[in-house]
Amino acid sequence: MSRLRLVTINFWGTEPDLDRRLALAVEQLEALAPDVIGMQEVRPLDGRAGRTTADHLAAALGMHSVYEMSIEWEDGAFFKGHPGGQEGLAILSKHPIGEHRVTRLPEERPTEKRILLSARVDCDGGPVWCHTTHLHYRLTDGIAREHQVSAIDDALHGIDTDAPQLLCGDFNANPDTDEIRFLLGRHTLAGRRTHYQDAYGRVHPGEGGHTWCAQNEHTRPLRSLDIDRRIDYVFVTTRHKDGRGTVLDADVCLTERDPQGDCASDHYGVYADVQITPE
Repeated sequence: MSRLRLVTINFWGTEPDLDRRLALAVEQLEALAPDVIGMQEVRPLDGRAGRTTADHLAAALGMHSVYEMSIEWEDGAFFKGHPGGQEGLAILSKHPIGEHRVTRLPEERPTEKRILLSARVDCDGGPVWCHTTHLHYRLTDGIAREHQVSAIDDALHGIDTDAPQLLCGDFNANPDTDEIRFLLGRHTLAGRRTHYQDAYGRVHPGEGGHTWCAQNEHTRPLRSLDIDRRIDYVFVTTRHKDGRGTVLDADVCLTERDPQGDCASDHYGVYADVQITPE
């Protein structure tokens, strides 16, 4: 039986102190020893182009990587004095990445353009499609996120594979919202249903698992978004009768602080161990 360990982390762009945050992330990720990492809020180290935070982590961890820009903005697009730049998603893998795809998600806005980044990871147990995404963030964006998770479900069902698929990212929604309940097969959207396993929820039913957390000082500037929520997930397609797709373990991660008391990001991460070959 082969297993795959996936970690998801919203890396918080290039917010300071970036060097310390990168070093702390490398240290914790080395200890976690993931097969695959899904990253959100990936930005070039200089803000506009070139080497990204994902490139830095991939080099430090000896992993393959693929990055896709989701949005690029000009100076002042967010507010006066805010510099221009770009942001996107990345998938890092210790196994070769054989193919990758990008799906643009609905509800684009001038300063919010969301995508799904998908990569075929060629593991020892066979190819496994891994996906990462980052949905609209406002508390009033539930309907936009419903449209986005529907598009994500379409994209995953459009892949010709019998192997388990892993979907991770910052969904900006609590487990009890309609958009997350749709993914779990507990709610109908546009007359349809689907089903994915919530890896953390499988292992810790009914427990908090907050990834946007008041204990993390980096969340203070955005405390208006409500703190102490579980909004970062690893989802797995339905478990097979032969055991493939079984969630073996999952938990919140990347919670440690450096000597200055800072975490690697304003989000905590989530890891999941998933069985990818028959028992």
